[in-house]
Amino acid sequence: MLKIRIIPCLDVKDGRVVKGINFLDLIDAGDPVEQANYYSNNGADEICFLDISASIENRSTMIDIVRKTSEKVFIPLTVGGGIKSLKNIRELLKAGADKISINTAGIINEKLIYDSAQQFGSQCIVAAVDAKKQNNSWTVFSYGGTKDTGINALNWIERLQKLGAGEILLTSMDKDGTKTGFDLELLKKATNILDIPLIASGGVGNLKHFKDGVTIGGANALLAASVFHFAEFSILEVKEYLREENIEVRL
Repeated sequence: MLKIRIIPCLDVKDGRVVKGINFLDLIDAGDPVEQANYYSNNGADEICFLDISASIENRSTMIDIVRKTSEKVFIPLTVGGGIKSLKNIRELLKAGADKISINTAGIINEKLIYDSAQQFGSQCIVAAVDAKKQNNSWTVFSYGGTKDTGINALNWIERLQKLGAGEILLTSMDKDGTKTGFDLELLKKATNILDIPLIASGGVGNLKHFKDGVTIGGANALLAASVFHFAEFSILEVKEYLREENIEVRL
């Protein structure tokens, strides 16, 4: 089994890190370059930058922030938000991104997932899925969680894998920012489908939630925001706890 990765997520809007609850009520959480540098020096395995309003505002993601971050940060950097073309991806990779997260554009044009995986390699392409429970299933939302696509999330995850995505970043919109724990039912169903790594996102509030994401949800990587941004505990504390629970994490 792969060692578990701990990934802080920096949602960026108007050049600042923000955090909300259920994708709403955003509050300022700092400068993205400074935050990324701090996490890089304090145990993060990767950094995830998501320009959360890029798709809604119909613009490309923040090249300058990526470039400045890559000059200071020497762990893998995943960047998403407003990715629409192979040209966008190429520009971000040149600016210093290691992986590209594609969400809305892949829903609009799934060929983008296939073409980007073919051109840049599956290991470079992270397919992001924002899912919300409706009745007894989960539905995919696009445009930063504002548009109900009507697509079944588990079917879409399976499709993304077939298209060549190297990882799935699965966010529970119901759990986002609530600190009540990951949507373990959703994670479990998703990991049963997938042969590629799954990054769990949405809902971490305590150390046990990280453990549950692995032991119950089956996730390969654990992404969190609020608990790190507001110093409720550190990444090193999370790793120490997981090691004590006999879960292998990266050093």
